[in-house]
Amino acid sequence: MRLTKIALLFSVVALFSFTTLKNSNTTTKPGDWFFLEDKSVGFGVDHDVIHFGNWKDDVRQIKLKITDGPMKMYNMKIHFDNGTTQDVELRKRFAQGSESRVIDMDGGLRHLTKIEFWYETKGFLRGKSRVAVWGKN
Repeated sequence: MRLTKIALLFSVVALFSFTTLKNSNTTTKPGDWFFLEDKSVGFGVDHDVIHFGNWKDDVRQIKLKITDGPMKMYNMKIHFDNGTTQDVELRKRFAQGSESRVIDMDGGLRHLTKIEFWYETKGFLRGKSRVAVWGKN
């Protein structure tokens, strides 16, 4: 009976170790772009915030992908975990399906807490868009 319990315990531990090892190989490799967060934005001139909080939010570079409709982005402010911020002037009209330029983080690898952005969607047919933030470490 005792040998059966030990064999069962060993099997469970081996299965858990194999599953963990298998899943760790599917994580993002340094240098790959990965999705961080997104925000659907409504009609008009507005200011919105995308909040982060995951361990994977450590990045050296970010870019924005605009989907679901065009938008005009004025600027954004990136907030880091140590309380500092980075202002980014964009002043660009993004077509649906387009991307921003690659934005380097001041100081190298940084942990994001939130991004504030100011935009306009008024005058566009549907008046809605989606901003997705992608990161690279």
